[in-house]
Amino acid sequence: MPDPGNSQQLRVTAVCLGNICRSPIAEAVLRDRIQAAGLSEKVIVDSAGTGDWHLGHEADPRSQAILSQNGYLLTHSARQITSSWMAEIDIILVMDSSNYLNVEALMRDSGFEPELYMIRSFDPDLAHYDNLSLELDVPDPYYDRDNGFALVLKMIERAADEFVAGLPARLNQ
Repeated sequence: MPDPGNSQQLRVTAVCLGNICRSPIAEAVLRDRIQAAGLSEKVIVDSAGTGDWHLGHEADPRSQAILSQNGYLLTHSARQITSSWMAEIDIILVMDSSNYLNVEALMRDSGFEPELYMIRSFDPDLAHYDNLSLELDVPDPYYDRDNGFALVLKMIERAADEFVAGLPARLNQ
């Protein structure tokens, strides 16, 4: 949990639908990049889903496998984001436009306004797209029989690199 007395500490939450595929991958990648940048004491990363289907479950075995194959560590138990979380979050990175709209509604209900972004809006090749553009969606690999999890990992890695590169300037504001 973030230290409430540390105003320089940011809490970043990655959000997808069920919190077993995309957002756990984002959580692991972001933590890795934040640690490599020496920002672990200043930036806290977690993840959640907008739905409650998988509460308490581990990440999908395919998410775990692709992370492990690429050197990432993840200990995970699926959670659901609610409006009560909004006061504690600084930045929310959602995986698709549906998640964006769901989180936006939770924000309205809460009265708090953390920064809300599609995670791929940080990909420099996609920065010209509007925040709700379908081009920014990270596809849900849950029903994918091919390389969907590998594709999701690559999309998230590219966006995470740019997101984390911008953190030092944000922390020094």
